[in-house]
Amino acid sequence: MNSFFERRYVIAGIFITIIIILLARLFYIQIIDDRYAIYASNNVRRLIIHNPARGPILDRNGKVLVQNVPFYDIMVTPKQVKPFDTVEFCKLLGIDRAAFDKQWVKAVKYSPYLPSVFEKQLSVTTYASLQERLSEFPGFYSSTRYLRIYPDSVAAQFLGFIGEVQDKDIKRSGGYYHPGDYIGVTGVEKSYESVLKGQRGVENSMVDSRGKSKGKYANGVYDTAAVAGQRLTSSLDITIQKLGEKLMKNKVGSIVAIEPSTGEILAFVSSPTYDPNLMVGRERGNNAAKMYEDAYSPMLIRPIQAYYPPGSSFKPLDALIALQEGIITPQTTYFCPHYYLAGNHKVACEHFDGITDLRKGIAMSCNTYFCNVFDRLMNKNGSKNTRPTFVTWRGDVNKFGFGVKLDVDLPNERRGNVPTPLYYDKTYGANHWRSNTIISLAIGQGELLATPLQMANVECTIANHGYYYRPHLIKAIGDKPITKAEYTQRNYVGIDSQYFEPVIDGMQRVVDNGTAAAARIPGIVMCGKTGTAQNPHGKSNSIFVAFAPRDHPKIAIAVIVENAGYGAAYAAPIASYIVEKYLTGNITKPKDEVDYIMDKNLLPDSDEYRPKVRVKTTAKDTLKKPKQTIPAKKGELRSASRRNKKDTSTKYLAAQVMHKEDE
Repeated sequence: MNSFFERRYVIAGIFITIIIILLARLFYIQIIDDRYAIYASNNVRRLIIHNPARGPILDRNGKVLVQNVPFYDIMVTPKQVKPFDTVEFCKLLGIDRAAFDKQWVKAVKYSPYLPSVFEKQLSVTTYASLQERLSEFPGFYSSTRYLRIYPDSVAAQFLGFIGEVQDKDIKRSGGYYHPGDYIGVTGVEKSYESVLKGQRGVENSMVDSRGKSKGKYANGVYDTAAVAGQRLTSSLDITIQKLGEKLMKNKVGSIVAIEPSTGEILAFVSSPTYDPNLMVGRERGNNAAKMYEDAYSPMLIRPIQAYYPPGSSFKPLDALIALQEGIITPQTTYFCPHYYLAGNHKVACEHFDGITDLRKGIAMSCNTYFCNVFDRLMNKNGSKNTRPTFVTWRGDVNKFGFGVKLDVDLPNERRGNVPTPLYYDKTYGANHWRSNTIISLAIGQGELLATPLQMANVECTIANHGYYYRPHLIKAIGDKPITKAEYTQRNYVGIDSQYFEPVIDGMQRVVDNGTAAAARIPGIVMCGKTGTAQNPHGKSNSIFVAFAPRDHPKIAIAVIVENAGYGAAYAAPIASYIVEKYLTGNITKPKDEVDYIMDKNLLPDSDEYRPKVRVKTTAKDTLKKPKQTIPAKKGELRSASRRNKKDTSTKYLAAQVMHKEDE
């Protein structure tokens, strides 16, 4: 009897346990695990994603720089696919069986239950022939996407390009992006991705067992409409942008023009450039590969990534610091005998300038004058205190935007280089370097390196008598002007406004009757400064910086043309054409003169421009540096120094220098 009752409890316990397990499994299937719900739902419902058009980008006058054109992707949800004629399907798509198998494996690996791109960017012709028969292939459907097109094929480096999302992009987005989606990769497309991308729409469609549509699911209650990306209005003026790109054809260099009163960038030329339409469509990968292999690096965004010694264009900045420190006055004179003696080394001057004051020194670009000024700056606290004095000088230079990022609204801006005292300590030994050791900084050479954007920004500062607005490229999103505080805040450089007038006087003389007299513009007072910066792989770089008109300036500009010689040879006339075109709408110089600049090919030999072997170069940047053999990498040429056989090389100028930031 007792045994019977015991067996009864055991059997009851077994049944109860089984019921609990079944209930738990049912709870897990229905509540926790959504696979079955998805599978059941997918039997009757199909999610159709409607991709939004990216926002167009306009120039400052409303002209279209980039817009969209629709194309078609074929999507697949593997679990919805029924047996079909694979050969016929491949024929309609224009692919072979190997390509089909590859795409199928990829789709299944992504998700058997979720749609993904099977074949992308079908032409209108291919899609038209496929569309009529797409219902014969359950699980496959079409999706409209948009490609970018560039009507004027300009400003490639500014606009940037889009590309398919990578796994890292999908992960960062928290699942917003899916395979086959497009995202901004460079330029404005990347920095303003959040407003350009828009919002995708979702349509829930009812389908039968054969995959044919039976109307909207739940009468469209769960559907959402796609929202196009917002329109961006840039600060670029397409007229001078196109002119700048024509003038820089077959040349290596950059042009940056800024409106001093706002910080809006008017022209953003990187040369050599490329047709941005090449980064669209099925050949995009092949085109990009060719450009990345190009010796002249057209993909490099030179206005914010290329490093150049500013050369003599740096002299007005040094003069301003000296005036503020009380080291000189506008009437201070030095005698120029055609050179400056730095210890036992002569720094050559282009002219025999004789007795020279500040205005004449700027007008004639007198090396002797500015070497004397720099020497007095570095020794104002005594020669044994060069290091702390240099630290102060370096901070003053940083305030002008040299050696720091200006935080322009583009990704991957670089800071340039204003050397640190630590660098010189390692090179020459602590307390073993003096003003004569680093005298090349006085004339914008040596380890001093700047981007074209930084050079143009200094001209804005001088034009504004002591402050600049942060340079930026986008002025409105949709119909709303951008009113960020950082774009309206004045960035003062610590120089009293009274000291700018004598410097500007000298810069006006540069154009009126100095080194850039050939760049005069009828009826417009332009203030500028030529620069001729040494170049270890060819002729010197031609540099010209300027702003105009003198009163109430409307444009500041920096032009760098590599391997072009004197600043007055090519950079100055190019700047004058752009300034005159912007201010008046015309160019008064004879057409044959302008055409000569446009047609001139100044591209250096590609093998010399991108050395593939070790080279031996004499260090010309900082005095007292011996020779050193160093490797030359793609787009890079080094000028180096050594002390006690310790490598303390600094990377010198190159158009596409990928410079290691100073310590």
